[in-house]
Formats: sequence, C-alpha cells, structure tokens
Amino acid sequence: MERKLLGASGVTIPEIGLGTWRYTSGPEPLRRGIALGANLIDTAEMYRTEAAVGEAVAGIREQVFIATKVLGSNLRYDAVLRAADRSLRLLGVDKIDLYQIHWPNPRVPIAETMPAMAKLVSDGLVDYVGVSNFSVGDLQAAQAAMPNVPIVSNQILYNLRRRGAERDVIPYCRQHDITVIAYSPLHEGALVSGPAGGRVRRALGLNRGQDALADVAAETGKTVAQVAINWVADQPGIVAIPKSNSVARTEANCNASGWRLTAGQRRTLEQAFPV
Repeated sequence: MERKLLGASGVTIPEIGLGTWRYTSGPEPLRRGIALGANLIDTAEMYRTEAAVGEAVAGIREQVFIATKVLGSNLRYDAVLRAADRSLRLLGVDKIDLYQIHWPNPRVPIAETMPAMAKLVSDGLVDYVGVSNFSVGDLQAAQAAMPNVPIVSNQILYNLRRRGAERDVIPYCRQHDITVIAYSPLHEGALVSGPAGGRVRRALGLNRGQDALADVAAETGKTVAQVAINWVADQPGIVAIPKSNSVARTEANCNASGWRLTAGQRRTLEQAFPV
C-alpha cells in the first residue's frame, strides 16, 4: 500500500483508505483492509457507523488512523465539544486522529466553530483537524478562524465522473499542503455498473467512459473498479476512501494501490470523462 503525507502534519496515511458511509457489515472487511495497509478508516457522526468502527479496531487501535466528522448542524462551540465526546465514546477510543467538519453551515459563524476544533487539539482529544465539502472560500475562512492549528485535509466528492474540483479546490489544497480525501471514487458504483446498470450509465452519460475504463482495465490486467480508484489515488496530495461491505471487495480495492497507469491511459480516461 502506497502512503502519502497528511497535509503538513509529518504523518503518513494510505493512499486508499476505508470509507464507511452505508457500511452494514461486521468488523471483518475493515480488519482485512487494515491488515492490507489501508489503515485509514473514515466515519462520521451522520453515518451512524462509529460504533461499528470501534468494534473493528478494538484491540488494534494503535494500528489504525481514525477519521470522523461532526455534523454540520452541530457547529456551535459547545455542540462541537459534545459531538466529539459522543464520537469518542462510540468509537471506544481516547483520541480521534482526524476530526473533520462534515459540511459548512452558513447559519453558524465559522469563527465560532474553529476555536472549538482547536480546543479539542489543545486538550489532546484530537490530533489533526480537517474539513469536508469545503470550497476555497470556506477553507480560507476556516483557516483564518484557527490560525494556530493547520487544516490538514478536505474531504470532497471526486472521481472520474465528478472532476469539477480540479478547477479550484484541488489546486488550492495542493498549494497549501491540504490533503484531498476523495469520497465516492466509484461514483456510488455507477462507474463499475455491469450490463444491468446500462440504463443508469446512459442516464449519466457514462457509456463512452465505461468503454474507456474497460479498455484500460484490459490493458492493465486490473478490474474496472481498480482502474477508477487508481486514477484518483495515484495523484499528488489525494487519497481515496472507497467503501466495501465484503472482505473480497476490500481486498480488490486495496489492490488498486502499488501500480501506475501510463500517461496515455490517464489521457484516455480523462478524455472520456471531461471536466
């Protein structure tokens, strides 16, 4: 498993982690991913999977980098602190490695939220602060409101089908040492739909892209899913967090790391899925 720096923190995380949105399995898929080097597990207050993550990491906490998120509706100062306490209890840990704001909330001043995030760091309950679904303006405002603690990550929707972040968010993050954590790298499965998913692919305009993915998969000897995940993760400053409910799929996802697409193969995919 290839690893990358998390922002300017000096610590590394795997380029492919384990997402848990709509995760419904027991601990085995997560534990298998950890064993294969995908020891970043991302969860959230909203997902209601923190307890499942806690079960999976019990006894192996020191091997795992845990990321979770506070709901956008809990961004008042005291609400952030209470939400973090609930997450710690559900996860069964005494510290959150990466605590993220799930969504910006225009009804709550970011100047109220970020001091609470900084307090969690100073109190030793959180190691690093991240955000999720933040625009460039949101990032600038959040960092200005927390000048002494760096924002190390921004979790965003990013995949071959959704490349709009390449216009501004990704360049800004690279310029400011903010790791991009890409969720839904398979576009909620639409990028790997089989024949039964043809109607979905047509509705999303995916047929041309699906053909390109199939061609590159054949050239590389990898699956379509592995090609799509590799395209995301094998970029500077970006990691991917696909979700899997099975051990076999987790193993396959992890095998999207450790090899590279050629420049020509990347060009083929990007031309088939233009920004």
